[in-house]
Amino acid sequence: MNIRSLTRGDGVVIGAAVVLFIASFLDLTSYGRQCSGGYCSSIDDSSAWDVLGTLMSMFLGGVIGAVLIIVARSMPQQRKIAGLDMEHFGVAFAIFAAWTGFWTLIDAGSRGAGLILGFIAALVLAAGAVAGPILPALKAPLMSAPKPAVTPSPYGAQGGQPAAGYGYPGGTQGQQPYGAQPQPQSFGGQPQQAQQPAAAQPQQAQPQPAAGAPAGDFAPFWFAVPVARPLYGEDGSPAPIAELAPGTWYLAVEDRGHGLIAQTQDGRRGVLQDITGIQRG
Repeated sequence: MNIRSLTRGDGVVIGAAVVLFIASFLDLTSYGRQCSGGYCSSIDDSSAWDVLGTLMSMFLGGVIGAVLIIVARSMPQQRKIAGLDMEHFGVAFAIFAAWTGFWTLIDAGSRGAGLILGFIAALVLAAGAVAGPILPALKAPLMSAPKPAVTPSPYGAQGGQPAAGYGYPGGTQGQQPYGAQPQPQSFGGQPQQAQQPAAAQPQQAQPQPAAGAPAGDFAPFWFAVPVARPLYGEDGSPAPIAELAPGTWYLAVEDRGHGLIAQTQDGRRGVLQDITGIQRG
């Protein structure tokens, strides 16, 4: 049963059915004395549960109709009863409950709160059952789609922006499209000198694709994992050599097709097999 497939019209049907069920416990008639032909009799307060015909045709009939409608509309495939769709049976029950409530209200000598409220609820139930699939306002989803989960900010940064740390792309480089050559900003929390000659840069700051890989097919990039994930050795060993933790930026240096070759803070390289949901810098 898919609850998110329900519409506002279905919400009207559910609300009316709840009110109709509550009204069945209220008084159908108001207390008093009724005289006819010189004979007077007292009218006792009674609910729909004391009058089986009214209970089954108006109150429980409407509730059963609402249940059939909601179940039919929330199921991926339509179920049939005697060759007819379950929803059609529910709509018929809802209309019959409103029809019965109208004539019961007209015929009653004294009308209690249960009868009046029950008729209003049955009328709203029938209207929601019929107009729900037709009116655009009632066809809107009852529940909005769930929002995508937000990746935890590295180092507890506020506003979803990662804080400075190992391998953090930083500045405008975090906005570079995939394929742009990243410029490492810091290693071990110590920023590099901006004016330092390129020849003096550590060799691991500019990782190169593995030997034999076609040039231009892959460009290293920074990434972070949403949850802790193991890093396996490049030799195919089943035992992990390290664990990548969320909140830390790592460097992807090669694409193996089934995973990425990632480099950790201490320079170790391994295969990250699960790359789903990674955040690119």
